[in-house]
Amino acid sequence: MNEFFDILANQSFWVAVLRIATPLILGTLGVLLCERAGVLNLGIEGIMVAGAFTGWLAVYTGAPLWLGVAAAALTGAALGLLHAFLTVFLALSQHVSGLGITLLATALSYYGYRVSFPKVSTPPTITPFAEMDWLPLPVLAQQTPLTLLALLAVPWLAYVLFKTPLGLAVRMVGENPRAAEGQGVSVAWVRTGAVVAGSALMGVAGSFLTLSAFNAFFFNMVNGRGWICVALVVFASWRPGKALLGALLFAFFDALQLRLQQMGDAVLPYQLYLMLPYVLSIVALVLVARKASYPQALMKPYRKGER
Repeated sequence: MNEFFDILANQSFWVAVLRIATPLILGTLGVLLCERAGVLNLGIEGIMVAGAFTGWLAVYTGAPLWLGVAAAALTGAALGLLHAFLTVFLALSQHVSGLGITLLATALSYYGYRVSFPKVSTPPTITPFAEMDWLPLPVLAQQTPLTLLALLAVPWLAYVLFKTPLGLAVRMVGENPRAAEGQGVSVAWVRTGAVVAGSALMGVAGSFLTLSAFNAFFFNMVNGRGWICVALVVFASWRPGKALLGALLFAFFDALQLRLQQMGDAVLPYQLYLMLPYVLSIVALVLVARKASYPQALMKPYRKGER
């Protein structure tokens, strides 16, 4: 028990929590924005892979780091536009389209890597974002600018969704698209814009892995983070503030299991520690999801003029 409290008292533990949470925050906000407009985006896993690859490749070929982030965002936006075309304009299954986007984006990224580096046995590296050591807060000072961007995106998205006419339009098309159409709102274009913007956030989430957390691109580096983000949106009841809390909670469990594995007197199989963040997150999800109020038009295609 003393060792457990020693872990919690260690500053490096909280630095790790915030670092692990960063891509989850960005990805969860992206999924939340899509679903607030009524569109489920299961393409997040592939979009994060594509964002990680294109952002890293842009920097490797000589672009500045922030241009790499922009490349990742544009890649995510392009894949989001494809998903919106299939689900909003063609009214195809959002589940099938999202899974197809994941498979397509992942395969294209891996293919692009193999074509770009056919004879490389170890991943080439770049110089990633530096820590923000100029900040007075110790935990935040050991993070990179993308973490600060993720934290600032939470209140910004909350403000847009709940305090602006644009946010009201997004929420209307996700709750009652007929009423939105009656007010002169283009349901198709608002949904498309939300999916494109949300997918851009997912691309930036992926770029964090290659431009901040690591300095190279390698296969399976996203490692299911996209699916965690989909679950965290439900945990958050589709609210940005709770999404931040959910991402930090999962990151806390993940960082904790890593340190529990390193304890000298640990006798349990390491697989049990790997299960810890997922099991505890599922428990938290079950406790919260029963009371969650989801967007009423989520996953429901809408055609203008239909009754």
